[in-house]
Amino acid sequence: MTTTPRWRALTHHHLFWPVAILVLLLLVNVPFTPDFFSIRMSNGHLYGSLVSIVLFGSPLILVAVGMTLVIATGGIDLSVGAVVAITGALACSYISDQADQSALSGVLLAMALALVAAVVCGLWNGFLVARMGIQPIIATLIIMVAGRGVAQLITDGQIITVNSEPYKLIGGGYWLTLPFSIFVVAAVVAVTVALTRRTALGLLVESVGGNAEASRLVGIRSRRIKIMVYVFCALCAGIAGLMISSNTSAADGNNAGLWIELDAILAVVIGGTSLLGGRFSIGGTVVGALVIQTLTTTIYTIGVPTQTNLVFKAVVVIVVCLLQSPKFRAKVFGNKFGARPGAKGSGKPAAAPAETATATEAAPKMEVS
Repeated sequence: MTTTPRWRALTHHHLFWPVAILVLLLLVNVPFTPDFFSIRMSNGHLYGSLVSIVLFGSPLILVAVGMTLVIATGGIDLSVGAVVAITGALACSYISDQADQSALSGVLLAMALALVAAVVCGLWNGFLVARMGIQPIIATLIIMVAGRGVAQLITDGQIITVNSEPYKLIGGGYWLTLPFSIFVVAAVVAVTVALTRRTALGLLVESVGGNAEASRLVGIRSRRIKIMVYVFCALCAGIAGLMISSNTSAADGNNAGLWIELDAILAVVIGGTSLLGGRFSIGGTVVGALVIQTLTTTIYTIGVPTQTNLVFKAVVVIVVCLLQSPKFRAKVFGNKFGARPGAKGSGKPAAAPAETATATEAAPKMEVS
Protein backbone atom coordinates (compact mmCIF):
# COMPACT_ATOMS: atom_id res chain seq x y z
CA MET A 1 0.00 0.00 0.00
CA THR A 2 2.86 2.37 0.74
CA THR A 3 4.70 1.61 -2.50
CA THR A 4 2.45 3.73 -4.73
CA PRO A 5 2.58 6.91 -2.58
CA ARG A 6 6.35 6.58 -2.28
CA TRP A 7 6.71 6.08 -6.03
CA ARG A 8 4.43 9.04 -6.71
CA ALA A 9 6.40 11.22 -4.32
CA LEU A 10 9.60 10.14 -6.06
CA THR A 11 8.28 11.03 -9.51
CA HIS A 12 7.23 14.45 -8.23
CA HIS A 13 10.73 15.27 -7.00
CA HIS A 14 12.24 18.08 -9.07
CA LEU A 15 15.33 16.00 -9.89
CA PHE A 16 13.51 12.80 -10.89
CA TRP A 17 12.94 13.57 -14.58
CA PRO A 18 16.35 15.16 -15.26
CA VAL A 19 18.10 12.19 -13.65
CA ALA A 20 15.84 9.72 -15.47
CA ILE A 21 16.59 11.37 -18.81
CA LEU A 22 20.32 11.40 -18.03
CA VAL A 23 20.27 7.67 -17.25
CA LEU A 24 18.27 6.98 -20.43
CA LEU A 25 20.76 8.89 -22.57
CA LEU A 26 23.64 7.00 -21.00
CA LEU A 27 21.95 3.66 -21.70
CA VAL A 28 21.32 4.61 -25.33
CA ASN A 29 25.09 4.62 -25.88
CA VAL A 30 25.57 1.00 -24.74
CA PRO A 31 24.44 -0.73 -28.00
CA PHE A 32 26.81 1.48 -30.00
CA THR A 33 29.69 1.39 -27.48
CA PRO A 34 29.55 -1.83 -25.42
CA ASP A 35 32.30 -0.67 -23.06
CA PHE A 36 30.65 2.72 -22.54
CA PHE A 37 30.48 2.34 -18.75
CA SER A 38 33.95 0.86 -18.37
CA ILE A 39 36.62 2.97 -16.68
CA ARG A 40 40.28 2.02 -17.06
CA MET A 41 43.50 3.16 -15.48
CA SER A 42 46.40 4.20 -17.71
CA ASN A 43 49.60 5.94 -16.60
CA GLY A 44 47.99 6.73 -13.28
CA HIS A 45 44.98 8.43 -14.90
CA LEU A 46 41.37 7.28 -15.15
CA TYR A 47 39.92 7.14 -18.65
CA GLY A 48 36.50 6.26 -19.98
CA SER A 49 33.38 7.70 -21.57
CA LEU A 50 31.89 8.73 -18.23
CA VAL A 51 35.09 10.54 -17.27
CA SER A 52 35.15 12.27 -20.64
CA ILE A 53 31.55 13.46 -20.24
CA VAL A 54 32.34 15.11 -16.92
CA LEU A 55 35.65 16.47 -18.26
CA PHE A 56 34.17 18.10 -21.39
CA GLY A 57 31.04 19.12 -19.53
CA SER A 58 32.95 20.97 -16.78
CA PRO A 59 32.96 24.38 -18.55
CA LEU A 60 29.25 24.09 -19.24
CA ILE A 61 28.54 23.19 -15.60
CA LEU A 62 30.44 26.27 -14.43
CA VAL A 63 28.63 28.62 -16.81
CA ALA A 64 25.26 27.03 -16.00
CA VAL A 65 25.77 27.41 -12.24
CA GLY A 66 26.41 31.12 -12.66
CA MET A 67 23.47 31.40 -15.06
CA THR A 68 21.21 29.77 -12.47
CA LEU A 69 21.58 32.63 -10.01
CA VAL A 70 21.08 35.23 -12.74
CA ILE A 71 17.89 33.51 -13.92
CA ALA A 72 16.74 33.16 -10.30
CA THR A 73 16.69 36.96 -10.06
CA GLY A 74 14.53 37.12 -13.18
CA GLY A 75 17.40 38.01 -15.51
CA ILE A 76 19.42 36.38 -18.28
CA ASP A 77 23.06 36.62 -19.34
CA LEU A 78 23.81 36.21 -23.02
CA SER A 79 27.39 37.47 -22.66
CA VAL A 80 28.93 34.39 -21.02
CA GLY A 81 30.20 32.98 -24.33
CA ALA A 82 32.00 36.24 -25.10
CA VAL A 83 33.45 36.31 -21.58
CA VAL A 84 34.76 32.78 -22.15
CA ALA A 85 36.50 34.00 -25.32
CA ILE A 86 37.91 37.15 -23.66
CA THR A 87 39.40 35.35 -20.65
CA GLY A 88 40.97 32.61 -22.75
CA ALA A 89 42.41 35.18 -25.15
CA LEU A 90 43.84 37.34 -22.36
CA ALA A 91 45.45 34.44 -20.52
CA CYS A 92 46.99 32.82 -23.59
CA SER A 93 48.15 36.16 -25.00
CA TYR A 94 49.96 37.03 -21.79
CA ILE A 95 51.53 33.57 -21.42
CA SER A 96 52.68 33.49 -25.04
CA ASP A 97 54.62 36.75 -24.53
CA GLN A 98 56.61 35.30 -21.61
CA ALA A 99 60.19 34.08 -22.07
CA ASP A 100 59.36 31.05 -19.91
CA GLN A 101 55.78 30.00 -20.52
CA SER A 102 55.97 27.40 -17.75
CA ALA A 103 56.84 29.93 -15.07
CA LEU A 104 54.20 29.58 -12.36
CA SER A 105 54.22 33.27 -11.49
CA GLY A 106 53.51 34.25 -15.09
CA VAL A 107 50.67 31.72 -15.38
CA LEU A 108 49.06 32.88 -12.13
CA LEU A 109 49.29 36.51 -13.20
CA ALA A 110 47.75 35.67 -16.58
CA MET A 111 44.86 33.89 -14.87
CA ALA A 112 44.36 36.78 -12.45
CA LEU A 113 44.22 39.32 -15.29
CA ALA A 114 41.72 37.18 -17.17
CA LEU A 115 39.45 36.76 -14.15
CA VAL A 116 39.61 40.49 -13.38
CA ALA A 117 38.44 41.15 -16.94
CA ALA A 118 35.56 38.70 -16.37
CA VAL A 119 34.57 40.51 -13.17
CA VAL A 120 34.62 43.84 -15.03
CA CYS A 121 32.25 42.38 -17.63
CA GLY A 122 29.96 41.17 -14.85
CA LEU A 123 30.00 44.59 -13.17
CA TRP A 124 29.11 46.22 -16.48
CA ASN A 125 26.17 43.86 -17.01
CA GLY A 126 24.99 44.33 -13.43
CA PHE A 127 25.27 48.11 -13.70
CA LEU A 128 23.18 48.23 -16.86
CA VAL A 129 20.51 45.92 -15.45
CA ALA A 130 20.31 47.05 -11.81
CA ARG A 131 21.25 50.72 -12.02
CA MET A 132 20.23 51.79 -15.50
CA GLY A 133 17.11 49.60 -15.66
CA ILE A 134 17.91 48.10 -19.06
CA GLN A 135 16.31 44.77 -19.86
CA PRO A 136 18.80 41.94 -19.09
CA ILE A 137 18.56 40.42 -22.57
CA ILE A 138 19.51 43.77 -24.12
CA ALA A 139 22.14 44.71 -21.52
CA THR A 140 24.02 41.43 -21.85
CA LEU A 141 23.62 41.40 -25.63
CA ILE A 142 26.08 44.32 -25.74
CA ILE A 143 29.02 42.25 -24.46
CA MET A 144 27.80 39.20 -26.37
CA VAL A 145 28.32 41.12 -29.61
CA ALA A 146 31.23 43.38 -28.66
CA GLY A 147 33.05 40.78 -26.56
CA ARG A 148 33.88 38.62 -29.56
CA GLY A 149 35.42 41.66 -31.21
CA VAL A 150 37.46 42.40 -28.09
CA ALA A 151 38.72 38.80 -28.03
CA GLN A 152 39.66 39.09 -31.70
CA LEU A 153 41.54 42.32 -31.00
CA ILE A 154 43.46 40.66 -28.17
CA THR A 155 44.49 37.73 -30.36
CA ASP A 156 44.98 39.86 -33.51
CA GLY A 157 42.47 37.64 -35.25
CA GLN A 158 44.79 34.64 -34.86
CA ILE A 159 44.63 31.44 -32.82
CA ILE A 160 47.24 31.86 -30.09
CA THR A 161 48.91 28.64 -28.96
CA VAL A 162 50.83 28.19 -25.72
CA ASN A 163 53.10 25.51 -24.31
CA SER A 164 52.74 25.79 -20.56
CA GLU A 165 52.48 22.78 -18.27
CA PRO A 166 51.07 24.73 -15.27
CA TYR A 167 48.39 26.28 -17.46
CA LYS A 168 47.63 22.91 -19.06
CA LEU A 169 46.70 21.58 -15.62
CA ILE A 170 43.50 23.66 -15.34
CA GLY A 171 41.56 22.09 -18.17
CA GLY A 172 43.66 19.20 -19.42
CA GLY A 173 45.67 18.02 -16.42
CA TYR A 174 45.06 15.26 -13.91
CA TRP A 175 45.23 15.15 -10.13
CA LEU A 176 44.59 12.11 -7.92
CA THR A 177 43.87 10.06 -11.09
CA LEU A 178 40.98 12.38 -12.10
CA PRO A 179 40.87 15.40 -14.42
CA PHE A 180 41.76 18.51 -12.44
CA SER A 181 38.78 20.37 -13.90
CA ILE A 182 36.45 18.06 -11.97
CA PHE A 183 37.90 19.31 -8.70
CA VAL A 184 37.55 22.92 -9.85
CA VAL A 185 33.88 22.37 -10.70
CA ALA A 186 33.25 20.51 -7.45
CA ALA A 187 34.78 23.38 -5.47
CA VAL A 188 32.70 26.04 -7.26
CA VAL A 189 29.47 24.04 -6.88
CA ALA A 190 30.19 23.33 -3.19
CA VAL A 191 30.88 27.01 -2.44
CA THR A 192 27.75 28.07 -4.34
CA VAL A 193 25.54 25.59 -2.51
CA ALA A 194 27.05 26.58 0.85
CA LEU A 195 26.45 30.29 0.22
CA THR A 196 22.93 29.92 -1.16
CA ARG A 197 21.59 27.14 1.08
CA ARG A 198 23.50 27.56 4.34
CA THR A 199 23.09 31.33 4.50
CA ALA A 200 20.27 33.77 3.79
CA LEU A 201 21.77 34.66 0.41
CA GLY A 202 19.73 32.06 -1.46
CA LEU A 203 16.47 33.36 0.01
CA LEU A 204 17.44 36.92 -0.91
CA VAL A 205 18.14 35.88 -4.51
CA GLU A 206 14.80 34.05 -4.72
CA SER A 207 13.03 37.03 -3.15
CA VAL A 208 14.47 39.43 -5.73
CA GLY A 209 13.48 37.04 -8.51
CA GLY A 210 9.96 36.71 -7.14
CA ASN A 211 9.35 40.45 -6.82
CA ALA A 212 12.29 42.85 -6.91
CA GLU A 213 10.24 45.92 -5.97
CA ALA A 214 8.60 44.24 -2.99
CA SER A 215 12.01 43.00 -1.88
CA ARG A 216 13.35 46.55 -2.05
CA LEU A 217 10.44 47.87 0.00
CA VAL A 218 11.04 45.40 2.82
CA GLY A 219 14.70 46.41 3.06
CA ILE A 220 16.45 43.97 0.70
CA ARG A 221 19.03 45.72 -1.47
CA SER A 222 17.83 44.12 -4.68
CA ARG A 223 20.17 46.16 -6.87
CA ARG A 224 23.24 44.88 -5.04
CA ILE A 225 21.93 41.33 -5.25
CA LYS A 226 21.50 41.65 -9.02
CA ILE A 227 24.96 43.13 -9.52
CA MET A 228 26.44 40.38 -7.37
CA VAL A 229 24.85 37.53 -9.36
CA TYR A 230 25.97 39.01 -12.70
CA VAL A 231 29.52 39.32 -11.37
CA PHE A 232 29.39 35.73 -10.13
CA CYS A 233 28.05 34.51 -13.48
CA ALA A 234 30.83 36.31 -15.35
CA LEU A 235 33.43 34.91 -12.93
CA CYS A 236 32.16 31.36 -13.56
CA ALA A 237 32.34 32.02 -17.31
CA GLY A 238 35.88 33.34 -16.86
CA ILE A 239 36.98 30.15 -15.11
CA ALA A 240 35.32 28.16 -17.89
CA GLY A 241 37.24 30.22 -20.44
CA LEU A 242 40.53 29.38 -18.74
CA MET A 243 39.49 25.73 -18.68
CA ILE A 244 38.64 25.59 -22.39
CA SER A 245 41.79 27.39 -23.56
CA SER A 246 43.88 25.29 -21.18
CA ASN A 247 42.45 22.05 -22.52
CA THR A 248 43.36 22.97 -26.11
CA SER A 249 46.48 25.01 -25.19
CA ALA A 250 45.14 27.69 -27.50
CA ALA A 251 42.86 30.71 -27.59
CA ASP A 252 40.35 31.11 -30.40
CA GLY A 253 38.57 34.43 -30.01
CA ASN A 254 36.01 33.55 -32.66
CA ASN A 255 34.94 30.04 -31.66
CA ALA A 256 35.77 29.64 -27.96
CA GLY A 257 32.56 29.35 -25.96
CA LEU A 258 30.43 29.81 -29.06
CA TRP A 259 26.73 29.30 -28.16
CA ILE A 260 27.62 28.05 -24.68
CA GLU A 261 25.13 30.59 -23.30
CA LEU A 262 22.28 28.73 -25.00
CA ASP A 263 23.40 25.37 -23.63
CA ALA A 264 23.72 26.93 -20.17
CA ILE A 265 20.17 28.29 -20.31
CA LEU A 266 18.91 24.88 -21.45
CA ALA A 267 20.78 23.21 -18.59
CA VAL A 268 19.16 25.57 -16.08
CA VAL A 269 15.67 24.95 -17.51
CA ILE A 270 16.17 21.18 -17.62
CA GLY A 271 17.29 21.37 -13.99
CA GLY A 272 13.91 22.78 -12.99
CA THR A 273 14.65 26.50 -12.53
CA SER A 274 11.96 28.75 -13.97
CA LEU A 275 12.97 31.46 -16.44
CA LEU A 276 10.52 33.75 -14.63
CA GLY A 277 12.82 33.84 -11.59
CA GLY A 278 12.33 32.78 -8.00
CA ARG A 279 13.24 29.35 -6.71
CA PHE A 280 16.29 27.65 -8.20
CA SER A 281 18.17 24.37 -7.97
CA ILE A 282 21.95 24.14 -8.25
CA GLY A 283 21.83 20.34 -8.19
CA GLY A 284 19.24 20.34 -10.97
CA THR A 285 21.44 22.64 -13.04
CA VAL A 286 24.43 20.29 -12.68
CA VAL A 287 22.28 17.37 -13.81
CA GLY A 288 20.91 19.48 -16.68
CA ALA A 289 24.44 20.35 -17.84
CA LEU A 290 25.38 16.67 -17.75
CA VAL A 291 22.26 15.89 -19.81
CA ILE A 292 23.35 18.41 -22.46
CA GLN A 293 26.91 17.06 -22.57
CA THR A 294 25.72 13.44 -22.61
CA LEU A 295 23.37 14.32 -25.45
CA THR A 296 26.29 15.81 -27.40
CA THR A 297 28.35 12.66 -26.77
CA THR A 298 25.42 10.45 -27.77
CA ILE A 299 24.96 12.32 -31.05
CA TYR A 300 28.54 11.52 -32.05
CA THR A 301 28.38 7.97 -30.66
CA ILE A 302 25.32 6.87 -32.63
CA GLY A 303 26.63 8.49 -35.80
CA VAL A 304 24.07 11.25 -36.38
CA PRO A 305 25.12 13.15 -39.54
CA THR A 306 26.86 16.42 -38.76
CA GLN A 307 24.41 18.46 -40.81
CA THR A 308 21.43 17.17 -38.80
CA ASN A 309 22.87 16.90 -35.27
CA LEU A 310 21.48 20.29 -34.23
CA VAL A 311 17.99 19.22 -35.31
CA PHE A 312 18.36 15.97 -33.38
CA LYS A 313 19.54 17.91 -30.33
CA ALA A 314 16.59 20.30 -30.58
CA VAL A 315 14.10 17.43 -30.73
CA VAL A 316 15.57 15.79 -27.63
CA VAL A 317 15.57 19.10 -25.76
CA ILE A 318 11.88 19.62 -26.63
CA VAL A 319 11.06 16.16 -25.28
CA VAL A 320 13.01 16.86 -22.09
CA CYS A 321 11.22 20.18 -21.53
CA LEU A 322 7.82 18.57 -22.14
CA LEU A 323 8.56 15.86 -19.59
CA GLN A 324 9.47 18.61 -17.14
CA SER A 325 5.99 20.15 -17.53
CA PRO A 326 3.47 18.92 -14.91
CA LYS A 327 0.56 19.83 -17.22
CA PHE A 328 1.99 17.76 -20.08
CA ARG A 329 2.63 14.75 -17.82
CA ALA A 330 -0.87 15.01 -16.36
CA LYS A 331 -2.44 14.99 -19.83
CA VAL A 332 -0.28 12.18 -21.25
CA PHE A 333 0.36 9.92 -18.25
CA GLY A 334 -2.50 10.89 -15.96
CA ASN A 335 -2.18 11.75 -12.29
CA LYS A 336 0.33 8.97 -11.70
CA PHE A 337 3.14 11.06 -13.21
CA GLY A 338 1.41 14.43 -13.40
CA ALA A 339 1.28 17.28 -10.95
CA ARG A 340 0.41 16.80 -7.32
CA PRO A 341 -3.28 17.21 -6.52
CA GLY A 342 -3.85 20.84 -5.71
CA ALA A 343 -0.63 21.92 -7.41
CA LYS A 344 -0.68 24.50 -10.16
CA GLY A 345 -1.71 22.83 -13.39
CA SER A 346 -2.89 19.61 -11.78
CA GLY A 347 -6.54 20.21 -12.63
CA LYS A 348 -7.65 18.92 -9.22
CA PRO A 349 -8.13 21.21 -6.26
CA ALA A 350 -6.64 20.14 -2.98
CA ALA A 351 -9.07 19.05 -0.31
CA ALA A 352 -9.66 21.75 2.26
CA PRO A 353 -8.43 20.93 5.78
CA ALA A 354 -11.14 19.96 8.23
CA GLU A 355 -10.34 22.86 10.53
CA THR A 356 -10.62 25.36 7.67
CA ALA A 357 -13.95 23.93 6.59
CA THR A 358 -15.29 24.02 10.12
CA ALA A 359 -14.14 27.57 10.60
CA THR A 360 -15.78 28.57 7.34
CA GLU A 361 -19.09 27.08 8.35
CA ALA A 362 -18.96 28.69 11.78
CA ALA A 363 -18.07 32.14 10.46
CA PRO A 364 -20.98 34.57 10.20
CA LYS A 365 -22.14 35.41 6.71
CA MET A 366 -21.83 39.02 5.62
CA GLU A 367 -24.34 40.57 3.31
CA VAL A 368 -23.59 43.60 1.22
CA SER A 369 -26.55 45.81 0.54
